[in-house]
Amino acid sequence: MKAKQTFKVIPRIPERLAPLKRMAYNVIFSWRSEFRDVFQRIDPKLWAETNNNPVLLLGLVDQKRLDELENDAGFISQLEEAAHRFDLYMKVPAQSAADTCVAYFSAEFGLTTCVPIYSGGLGILAGDHLKSASDVNIPLVAVGLLYQEGYFEQYLNNDGWQMESYPANSFDAMPLTQMTDLDGQPIKVNVRFKDRQAAVAVWRVQVGRVPLYLLDTDLAENPPDIRGTTAQLYGGDREMRIRQEIVLGVGGVRALKALGIVPTVIHMNEGHSAFSALERINLLRKDHGLSFDAAREVVRASTVFTTHTPVPAGNDTFAPDLARAYLEEYAKELGISWPVLLGYGRINPRDDGEPFGVTPLSLRLSAHANGVSKLHGLVSRQMWQNIWPKTPVEDTPIDSVTNGVHVSTWASREISRLYSRYLGQDWKEDPDPEHVWEFVSQIPLSELWRAHCHCRESLVAFARRAQHRQLKRQGAPASSLQKAMELLSPDTLTIGFARRFATYKRATLLFSDPKRLAAILNHPERPIQLIVAGKAHPQDNEGKAFIKQIIHYSREERFQNRIVFIENYNIHLASLLTSGCDVWLNNPRRPLEACGTSGMKALANGALNLSVLDGWWDEGYAPQYGWAIGRGEVEADQQLQDYTESQALYNLLERQVGPAFYTRTSDGIPVAWCEMMRNSIKDLVPRFSSHRMVQDYFDRFYRQSSQRYNSLTAHNFRPAAEQAAWCSRLMTAWNEMSVAELYGDCGDVKTVGQTVALTAKVRLGSLKPEDVTVEAYFGSMDHQGEFIDRETLLLTTTGESEAGLQVYQGRIDCRRPGRFGYTIRITPNREKLGNPYALGLVTWA
Repeated sequence: MKAKQTFKVIPRIPERLAPLKRMAYNVIFSWRSEFRDVFQRIDPKLWAETNNNPVLLLGLVDQKRLDELENDAGFISQLEEAAHRFDLYMKVPAQSAADTCVAYFSAEFGLTTCVPIYSGGLGILAGDHLKSASDVNIPLVAVGLLYQEGYFEQYLNNDGWQMESYPANSFDAMPLTQMTDLDGQPIKVNVRFKDRQAAVAVWRVQVGRVPLYLLDTDLAENPPDIRGTTAQLYGGDREMRIRQEIVLGVGGVRALKALGIVPTVIHMNEGHSAFSALERINLLRKDHGLSFDAAREVVRASTVFTTHTPVPAGNDTFAPDLARAYLEEYAKELGISWPVLLGYGRINPRDDGEPFGVTPLSLRLSAHANGVSKLHGLVSRQMWQNIWPKTPVEDTPIDSVTNGVHVSTWASREISRLYSRYLGQDWKEDPDPEHVWEFVSQIPLSELWRAHCHCRESLVAFARRAQHRQLKRQGAPASSLQKAMELLSPDTLTIGFARRFATYKRATLLFSDPKRLAAILNHPERPIQLIVAGKAHPQDNEGKAFIKQIIHYSREERFQNRIVFIENYNIHLASLLTSGCDVWLNNPRRPLEACGTSGMKALANGALNLSVLDGWWDEGYAPQYGWAIGRGEVEADQQLQDYTESQALYNLLERQVGPAFYTRTSDGIPVAWCEMMRNSIKDLVPRFSSHRMVQDYFDRFYRQSSQRYNSLTAHNFRPAAEQAAWCSRLMTAWNEMSVAELYGDCGDVKTVGQTVALTAKVRLGSLKPEDVTVEAYFGSMDHQGEFIDRETLLLTTTGESEAGLQVYQGRIDCRRPGRFGYTIRITPNREKLGNPYALGLVTWA
């Protein structure tokens, strides 16, 4: 039986407690303890039971308790101080001019446990991006999807096999606000699924100063299959995935328009939002009468794309027939044919057998593309070079911006207090992070050690409770439940391994030699304990088998009280693990870890990293900061590589990690260990913080892209139309151009300090000197005559023309000895185009 009508009863918030309501709808409480403490003080038990959800807390707290707090002078004082700080934070003006607005699109956002719309690293990175954008105060809005069931919750059966459940989110009980128009009606936009329209509602989560708009198809006017489009993150089949990406990309841009927001830059966090570029083109055509080519120039100049996936199979593709079913009519709206649109999504547009890929589409419609670490940038250039077949791999236009973590989210309360005491109260928002973190050297080793030991004790206590809950749910006997509450030791060296259980992350590498591992963990003087957590994708049976294998090992007598697997890895558990573990283990198969930000979270708490030289650790590692497994080798024989690196891992644990942890002074402090903790915090935290990352994006990409957007859209979009015509002329006339002659005065030998004078005579055909950029391309050579490294030198035209040839000259400095070579490269004028590789036009001598 269902009720005819429903209504909601909520507590009456006394006037003096009114600031609680506006603070509850801003997830700044997830990284600012002064706001979190206010809600916790209302009812500590209820705060824990509601998953640290202030909206749900205020909806469930007893009215009598609120009335008591109204007359509690201590609480009122605390609330007023928190509200004052909250208002001050929110009123700080953005660091850029009013003509900049970045819209950040992502399929998932990891903000806090009570907004479960994330699965793992990509979402956590996106959440940290928004938090730092708020703290650094970059003019940014964000767009994502509001999942009714989010990602799954993990539980293990008695045999250790991962099972999944999908509890439904109650949006009314979350820090969400449904967006409405001036008449109070919900704002909705429509997208097209084949021959049907899907209505999409818009919600907002306020992330500090940054609004995150979330799209929701679970509306009564939609048929059941369309309502379920935003049901689960990464759920369903390929058709569900293309629907989700249409909602995110097309629906997201339409939602921003409905809200009156005109972004000058779109940042696509992975290819899931690739259709946002197409929809921006669509709106420019409809609203301003631009041609497809002119609209494309505006969009391409103002789009940033970040790829996170180091293997081709991890990038979304759709069979041509499926893509055609959903996008052919949309291509007509764009003013292009279906084969042309299909070509934008292919590495080789002429390959009829190639599927439609969102990564090629994103790369072709972006001015700036980047990987998420230096090594991942290199891997991405190699992976996608064939999109620009005439460009050497090192010049493939994919840069890198190494990820970072939001330190004030991930640093524990104990460690944060140390930072506030020795770095100053404003360390969380200081615009000069490297200067601030120099003060870490003033933290006494004894205080740092005590703070960390307290975190380890909290982790062990949580692990015991979690294991007790797991076993009780599985029907374990009372003796097992009692043992669970005695698991682990708060004084033992603790290693953490927690991440997605993808096979390339090699979760079982540490178990390659169980006998040797047992001897290491049970060393009589230097024992070690291991805490493991992580989820496998519901369809990844191999990853689930890894979890089961670890569970079975943990039950063996030799590993009891030494290995614990904690189920349902989430933000809360990640915070406890990265703050409470002494060592953070990461052993992916290089170079398949794009970045690996969990190690950065551990770093922010002083944990030491023990990792393969992959992702961020390839940049961050030095002996004074932690340990490297191997030297960055990549073996063709994966079994050999697994064996070699497992032995290296065992050796490090036996000979370096264990002895360093247990070598103590008379007062029980491992001085050398603590020196490594302090060194890594001081030197690496500012390098691998999301504040640095977001500022990098702003300085290198956002500012330039916004300026180009404003330039191309000025004077009723005339510059965009002119650039489109210019690009068309380049495409038509490019084959007329060639390098007729090239010579230099280098002879066979030059000495360091001399120069090589170059002269190039170029046949431009119908093009003009201002249409092109002519460069010397030079560097050291290997024995096969290939460039080992390269530099470029802009050549200038002398204005002379001989027999229709344009003469360019320049000088190369001979700065170091070796074998060198040079050639000439001609590309479209990069000042006009921004990304000189966008058109795929390049001519070599």
